[in-house]
Amino acid sequence: MYIPVNEMLRHFKQEIPTMGNITNKSDQWSPYYDNSGTVLAVGIPGAVIVAGDTRLSNGYNILSRDATKMAQLTDKCVLATAGQYADFIALRKFLQQRLQLYEFQNEVQASTETVAHLLSRELYSRRFFPYYTFNLLAGLDENNHGYVYGYDAIGSYDKMTYGVQGSGQELVVAVLDNQLKGYNKINKTIPQTKEEILDIILDCFSCAAERDIHTGDNVEIFIITPAGTERIVKPLRKD
Repeated sequence: MYIPVNEMLRHFKQEIPTMGNITNKSDQWSPYYDNSGTVLAVGIPGAVIVAGDTRLSNGYNILSRDATKMAQLTDKCVLATAGQYADFIALRKFLQQRLQLYEFQNEVQASTETVAHLLSRELYSRRFFPYYTFNLLAGLDENNHGYVYGYDAIGSYDKMTYGVQGSGQELVVAVLDNQLKGYNKINKTIPQTKEEILDIILDCFSCAAERDIHTGDNVEIFIITPAGTERIVKPLRKD
């Protein structure tokens, strides 16, 4: 059977994928998923309070209502992470292994500052294929003052007295600026006690859960003091 050349060329051109099809968003694959959520930490003299919601979501789907976003790395240090949950688990496993080795070799737990440097170096080492995590490292320093280290994706960090990461960051950070720094605050009294800070944190998560669909279910709170760590779980809205 004879097929004209023009007909063969036309059929061949139809089989070749066009650049429009290749670059179509529906045909692209990404290794990253933002499971989102909100984490928050506040440091005060003698204590640091770390909190995170327990909702694990993917878009409009809730995958879990009881997924912790925090990992206690030492007696005085907690990692709080929002973002991709699989990367959080991988990062947590790496840090726990390295800190166990450090304690075995030095017969003492790593300080919060040492853990902060370790986390920064690990994030930077993965800068060409970074962890999709938004991290806060909170703990007590050598004088038992609470501090928070906030990180970007490739390990740059800053030492702060409070920090927020995750999908509810924009909803919460202005409240903390007002309450803890006194920005545009009519009553200039700054909360200092653990009880006052805890009330502010609970209000922040309640407000974020009202507006952010990725934050909700419960808020898990770690209160770290020189005497030890206390864990509290408070309910948030479930829808």
